[in-house]
Amino acid sequence: MELDKIDRKMLNLLQQDGTLSLNDLADAVNLTTTPCWKRLKKLEEAGVIEKRVALLSPEKLDLSFTAFVMIKTSDHSHEWYSHFVSTAAEFPEVMEFYRMAGEYDYMMKVLVKDMPCFDRFYKKLVNSVAGISNVTSTFAMEPLKYTTALPIGGE
Repeated sequence: MELDKIDRKMLNLLQQDGTLSLNDLADAVNLTTTPCWKRLKKLEEAGVIEKRVALLSPEKLDLSFTAFVMIKTSDHSHEWYSHFVSTAAEFPEVMEFYRMAGEYDYMMKVLVKDMPCFDRFYKKLVNSVAGISNVTSTFAMEPLKYTTALPIGGE
């Protein structure tokens, strides 16, 4: 889908505040509400806007221990991959999960309350999936930048 300047401005505004009313969004991009609504529907139908969510404060919810878990496996079969992905995706502590190129095969961003909670997560993970050959974890000391806004330009 080709995005024009108005689409990009709408998306940037919504990334900053997903609760903007249709009237406020239309005013901000110099449209009336009907064309603004039609653009929003088109962006949703095209899958550009996947969903609208509330972003919660991990610290306020006592979830300030961030671990990055790198995993190696010697089993690269489709069956193992499918089992591993579906199993890991079930863990609510896993915030992000990637298949990687390079030294490690997979990487997870894990968010928990503290080290004992991470240790419980780690034990559940390695006991749930056979074939993990190496797990290395690093822990974030301080978040320096966090955003959910994609760099789409347009302003």
